[in-house]
Amino acid sequence: MDSTQKQKMLAGELYQANDPELVAERLRAKQLCHRYNQEPVHLSRQILTELLGYETDAHIEAPFRCDYGYNIRLGRNFYANYNFTVLDCAPVVIGDNVFVAPNVVLSTAGHPVEVEPRITGWEFARPITIGDNVWLGAGVLVMPGVTIGAGTTIGAGSVVTRSIPAGVVAVGNPCRVIRTL
Repeated sequence: MDSTQKQKMLAGELYQANDPELVAERLRAKQLCHRYNQEPVHLSRQILTELLGYETDAHIEAPFRCDYGYNIRLGRNFYANYNFTVLDCAPVVIGDNVFVAPNVVLSTAGHPVEVEPRITGWEFARPITIGDNVWLGAGVLVMPGVTIGAGTTIGAGSVVTRSIPAGVVAVGNPCRVIRTL
């Protein structure tokens, strides 16, 4: 039996993002994000629960955007400031007490570097994991397959292309450890 494009996406294989099932799921997430971004804070929690598929005490300032919602797992006491974007084609697991500054992007999605597969619509996705007590500064970009260890601070404007260990300060493009905490 052939795998569906969604199964391929979730398995980390190359997949076609223009598959009707995936397009419909992204449309649902866009509609829920739009509602979330328009509602007063006391009503937005219900929409966030519908989008993620579970209740959370997370506080995410509007606007918030994601691809699917169901691949995002937020720990307790999570806070994200304005313009938080999560391309959750693969699981995004975020620990407890994680704080996210404005304009942060977590992108599990990637495209082949070879021209032909890229222009014919092939994509891949790799999970992102962020440990407990992490701080992501303003404008941080976290790329596919990255793990950020517990207690780490990522400086503003950093592009995290490789995993970062626990208990460090890391900055730059590409992001690199500059000191241990």
